[in-house]
Amino acid sequence: MNIAIWLTVVSICLLGAMSPGPSLAVVLRQTVSGGRKTGVIAAISHGLGIGFYALACISGLAVMITTSPVLFKTMQWLGAAYLVWLGVKGLRARAGQGTELAEPPTTGSAARDGFLVVFLNPKVAVFFIALFSQVIGTETTWPEKLVYAATALFIDMGWYVIVAWSFSNPRWLGYLQKNVVWFERAFGLILIALAMRFLTGGLGG
Repeated sequence: MNIAIWLTVVSICLLGAMSPGPSLAVVLRQTVSGGRKTGVIAAISHGLGIGFYALACISGLAVMITTSPVLFKTMQWLGAAYLVWLGVKGLRARAGQGTELAEPPTTGSAARDGFLVVFLNPKVAVFFIALFSQVIGTETTWPEKLVYAATALFIDMGWYVIVAWSFSNPRWLGYLQKNVVWFERAFGLILIALAMRFLTGGLGG
């Protein structure tokens, strides 16, 4: 394997993971509302979603999504609808006992939200097709392709685990959770705004 090409994949995947968008909003929402555990679970499932698209791209399945306008638009609308649903849930957040929400996130909802925010975003497929078309050729072996896909998975997962771990630091998580209802509502507005941009702009994730 060409190390220079692999480092190119690393740098582009890192920039893609660090770009703000619905993925960051979802992981932060799970972290602030549910704590470190749900935040990390959302981060891990998000990374698995990225790994799915990376693998689909190198196996050719992603081309089906990007070359079918109906399938692409359907997934795009489903993704936007999902973000709006998450946003409305945030806007309707109510306080429970102490600093908790009346309906706090669960590990199941964290895993679901982390994965679906990627899976229902067909622009992730476009991103990987654009990336891998530059680094994968006819001479690239399957083990090398799998390394590229695994690289994308672990970089994304690692970045969002760092985000969840950092924002769940006890030094400031207590303050965040004292105002969790307002943060939930703020994230709700952000997610709805991102859903609108998702349909009209160029959100990658």
